[in-house]
This record gives sequence, C-alpha cells and structure tokens, in this order.
Amino acid sequence: MIAENTILVILNGALQNSKFFLSYEVLHCPKTQELRKGYIPDAIKSRQRGEKLKIKRFATLFILILLTGAFTALSTHVQAVEDGEWILQYRVEDLNSGQLLLDVNFETGTNTTYAGIFGGANLKVTFTINIRQASSVMLKLTTRMQRSSLVDRYWDLVSLNYSLPDSYNPAENTVLFTPQIGKLVMTCYGKITTGTGATKPTPFVLVQLTDLTGNTLDQIRPSVISAEMDAWRVLLEQKEEKLQSLKDTGVAPTYVKLYENVINQSQAVAAQGYADIAIDLLNSLPTSNEPVTSSWEVLFFPAVGILAAIVIVLLLIFMRARGKLSYITLVIEDQIKDLEGLTLRTSKIDRTLSSSLDSVKERLKNIIGM
Repeated sequence: MIAENTILVILNGALQNSKFFLSYEVLHCPKTQELRKGYIPDAIKSRQRGEKLKIKRFATLFILILLTGAFTALSTHVQAVEDGEWILQYRVEDLNSGQLLLDVNFETGTNTTYAGIFGGANLKVTFTINIRQASSVMLKLTTRMQRSSLVDRYWDLVSLNYSLPDSYNPAENTVLFTPQIGKLVMTCYGKITTGTGATKPTPFVLVQLTDLTGNTLDQIRPSVISAEMDAWRVLLEQKEEKLQSLKDTGVAPTYVKLYENVINQSQAVAAQGYADIAIDLLNSLPTSNEPVTSSWEVLFFPAVGILAAIVIVLLLIFMRARGKLSYITLVIEDQIKDLEGLTLRTSKIDRTLSSSLDSVKERLKNIIGM
C-alpha cells in the first residue's frame, strides 16, 4: 500500500511553522536526498542562528531596561536624602542647658537655627520618621555621636503605638526596626566629637536611616561650628538686617552696594574657616549716619574705592599662613597711608564714618606691628 499510494510526509524539524507535503516518490528521489542532506540543514542552522541573535538582542534590551530602572531608583533615592522624604521633622537641643539649637519641619517648610552646634556638645535629637508602606524588610537607625556622659543610653522610643523588635538595645548606637505604616518618633542622645568644626563648618551625622545594604534613605546632618564662628553668624544676621533697612530707607545706592559687598566678602572668608577676620570685616561697617542724598553719594565715591581696598587687604591677611607675610605687610603699609588720607577727608563729611575708618586703620597697624 505504501509503495503504490502517495502518502503525505511531514518533514520534521525543517521549518517548525511550515509543513511540506511530499509524495513518497519525491521524498526518495536523489535530488530530494541531496536537499535533505545539504540545503535544509543549512536553513535550519541559519534559522537557529537568527533565533539566537534575537534572544541575545532581547536579553541585552532587558538588561538595559533593568539598569535604567535601577539608575532611576538610585536618582530618586539620592534626591530624597535630607529632603523630608522619610524624616519629617527634628529638633536638636543642648543636653546641658536644655536650649533649643535647631528646629526643622519639612511639612511646614520651617528651618530655624537658634544657636550654633559646637564640637564636644552633648545633644538631644528628637525626630519623626514617616513610614508610608509596611514591609518585612528591616531598616536601620545609626548615630555617629559618642555616648554622652549625661545619659546612659543612645535611644528613647517616644511613639506609644510603635513596637520595636526584641533585639532592640537603647545602649547601642544602632537600632533595627520593621517598617509599619505611620509615624515613628524617637529621641537620640550623644556627644559631638571634640574638635569637630574647630577650623571650619563641618557637616556631622547625628542620625542616619539606611536599609540593611547600607543605602542612605535619609539623615540629620547639620553643620558643627566653633564658638567664634557662631559669634560671626550672630553678627552677620545683625548686619544683614541693617542692610535691608538701608535699602528700605533710601540710602545712597553706592553706599548700599559697598555695604553688601563687605558682607559677601565676610561670608567668603568665614567659609574658609577664618572667623576672626570675617568678624573684623563686619565690624568695619559703619553703624550710623549713612549718606542719603545725591551730594552725599558723590562725596562718598572716594570712600568706596578705599574701603574696597581695605576689604581686599583684610582678605590678604589670612594668607599669612601661606608664607606671604612680607609681601602682605608692604601692601598693608601702602593701604594704611591711603586710609589716613581718606580718614582726613571723611572727617569733614561724616565723623562717625571717619572714626570707623580710623579704627580699621589702627587694627591694620596692630596686625603688622607699626
């Protein structure tokens, strides 16, 4: 029956989505055998290579999508740090005096500094963490403060309706907890490392929230400063208020511009850690009898130039540490001579300003030992 009748043969494995119906005779003819041995396997190999290439391309595309998602998540994570994404608000108090030093609330948009945070200070930090989604994966709180001698622990749980795991030990500087929907309020006690911020403002991590892999989710990291830098900060606030009053009361624009430039230079010097020179710059600003008429403004132009020179000189003073003392001394001596002439001229216009310039001149003389 098979030899006499034409049967349908499915060429298995040639093309999976196609079926070729061949007669028995055609299937066994020499030409067909040649095709089976040569061309069809090559087609299959070519198809396999094509499918492998498609798989590689798909895998590459899939990896790129995963990497894009990872980088996007990382970018979002970095932006959230210190932006109220997790820690909604916090208060920093001095443990010795009970004085409120810093109060930040991201919900209301307030950020108020009441006093500076110094190296060696004992602190109490009360903070609120907003947890929007529950999870079985633990998070970790850490403080970089040292153990305070005033308190026998690092942590206090303030929230009454929040439970911490049995492993919680308030005497350790880390706390593990399971996120539960709601607000977790805790207090952290500790001491800033002595010497921190002695030369320039230094960010210091009081409390840090991370996942178990170490990724930072949020943190409380104010700047630690010296007492002298804090004195400069208080004086700066006073001078900035004065500057605003000068603008509001119609004082000569040239004078206002000078006043503002001195403040800006003081801030630049303070950022380098030279609080004493920054204070001197602010103290060189007159405190009364500001020029208000156009005639005053014309007479004040020489003072603008010389006072600007004084600012530059004071900026040069702090370069003494860089081995340029002799050159600076020559520059200061030259500027003192100019300052004496300016003081004489301004004494006929404004005795208060003249007295202020004379005071600056004397401080410059003391610096170089004249």
